[in-house]
Amino acid sequence: MLTASLGTIAAPIGGTGVVEGDLMQWHRVQITFDGPSTSETAEVNPFLRYRLDVTFTNADKNYVVPGFYAADGDAGETSARAGNKWRVNFTPDRDGEWRFKASFRMGDNIAIDPDPDAGAPTAFDGASGSFRVSKTDKKAPDFRAKGLLQYVGEHYLRHAGSGEYYLKGGADSPENFLAYDEIDDTYDADAGSGSYSHIGGFIHQYKPHLRDWRVGDPVWQNGKGKGIIGALNYLAGKGMNSVYFLTYNLDGGDGRDTWMWTDVNERKRFDCSKLDQWEIIFDHMDRLGIMLHVVTQETENDRKLGGSAGLNPIRRLYYRELAARFSHHLAVIWNLGEENNTPDADRKEIAAFIRALDPYDHPITVHTHNDKALQFYEGILGNNNFEATSIQGNMANYNREAVILRQRTAEAGRKWVIFGDEQSRASHGVVPDANDPAHDIPRKYALWGNLMGGGAGVEWYFGHQFPHMDINCEDWRCRENMWDQTRYALEFFHNHLPFAEMAPDNSLVSTENAYCLAKAGRVYAIYLLEGGSTDLKVTPGAYSIQWYNPRAGGELLRGSVRQISGPGAKSIGEPPSQSDKDWAVLVRRITP
Repeated sequence: MLTASLGTIAAPIGGTGVVEGDLMQWHRVQITFDGPSTSETAEVNPFLRYRLDVTFTNADKNYVVPGFYAADGDAGETSARAGNKWRVNFTPDRDGEWRFKASFRMGDNIAIDPDPDAGAPTAFDGASGSFRVSKTDKKAPDFRAKGLLQYVGEHYLRHAGSGEYYLKGGADSPENFLAYDEIDDTYDADAGSGSYSHIGGFIHQYKPHLRDWRVGDPVWQNGKGKGIIGALNYLAGKGMNSVYFLTYNLDGGDGRDTWMWTDVNERKRFDCSKLDQWEIIFDHMDRLGIMLHVVTQETENDRKLGGSAGLNPIRRLYYRELAARFSHHLAVIWNLGEENNTPDADRKEIAAFIRALDPYDHPITVHTHNDKALQFYEGILGNNNFEATSIQGNMANYNREAVILRQRTAEAGRKWVIFGDEQSRASHGVVPDANDPAHDIPRKYALWGNLMGGGAGVEWYFGHQFPHMDINCEDWRCRENMWDQTRYALEFFHNHLPFAEMAPDNSLVSTENAYCLAKAGRVYAIYLLEGGSTDLKVTPGAYSIQWYNPRAGGELLRGSVRQISGPGAKSIGEPPSQSDKDWAVLVRRITP
């Protein structure tokens, strides 16, 4: 036996773990070890005083993956708070044989100590084994068919398996998406307080989406979860691929209904059953092809976790549990906070800590204050641990901000992915179809403005003044027209443009109310905000002209001019119909 300030520490016995999963490339592999019998409330805190890391090896590939305490190993079903199960989740990025070896150590605050030799080995330390992985059998939009969504040094994320570039379209609301009444220990901790005190409670049931749940979809505890799973089914069915959600909104946040810990006053112990149920939801998102936009704090509490804005011990423990539990998912963005107030030096340190924990190097971002995007990021441009924007602001600025931030990040030596994640005014955002069925402003200025500026897409924020708003939205159908219009835009880009090879250049068009994205001499995309026509500056050659309706989607159409020849500024002619409405135009080089 070894001794430490924690008392006696049992000598390690090695052994192996129980391997479960499909054992396919890009599918989760779960390994569970028998270890110390303990509980969420044990005197020796299992979340802080033990540390599990597992090394996975395949030929020249090595990943060190953090693990976690899993109570009885089935807490999502049993609501257990005690047990002897310790677990790691891993996503293999290649087929063939993988070997694993566990490091399990005990010591004071060892969970947040980066030293691999800290503390003392115990229990199943050294446990090892192997498993063989085959190719995936899934098809898109399932992310297991596409592979890990990665930052690749460009202005767009790309799937490692399929090589497909990613454009985002999804929901920024409700931000308290996980405040769902059938998740264990989820309730409104302070319903009458905060900026939404006039609304009251915000706990979701998603009853309108019960009809969207399908036989064979996941549930827990004898049928719980159908509302939230059905909501995700609906969103994916509209072609959306991202959901923005908070994992911590206590300590002054808007909702006070979403947290990972065992109690609203606890910050060192985690709720195993709640987090297992989150995992069921997130796993379904992978299958649907929906990215996890994990917003880890908000403006009201980003200086309160652990008593400061910096990388204090409580914040370290929080991010470790997030990474250990959820980093294996195929499409994740870590967001350091909504309307974030953290100083740049602390942002860099926190991002570096997450990057060291996350074996998959998921992109990291931080959400801006309103209309501050061009100033907000100045202190972190070029930093190796940031890859994307999370812009809140006036929709009319989305195109300009995308163009400028693409240029600035490239000049800083690290190209960022430019996302627009919240639309002002805060009271409105994108209002329900019942109040604005056409959605002209969000479609023209935010959606097409971002994409035509070389941005990588948007999530839609619901404001706070209209039904189904940012905190209490129960039915995503309330913005069905907006989802459809978003899908039309993404289809145009994916089906007709080599957008990752293109760059914004509005100087190529003669009309002020127009955007242009171009790969000069090969393909040009034009967006006419108010319809009409424009001249386009082209290089020598012949080019075809086709029109696309951003309000209705569909096939490419013919306008009054079918072909132009360069060089010089040439008129593209008039649209097929409704010349006073917005149109997208595809101009392609005709190859002999």
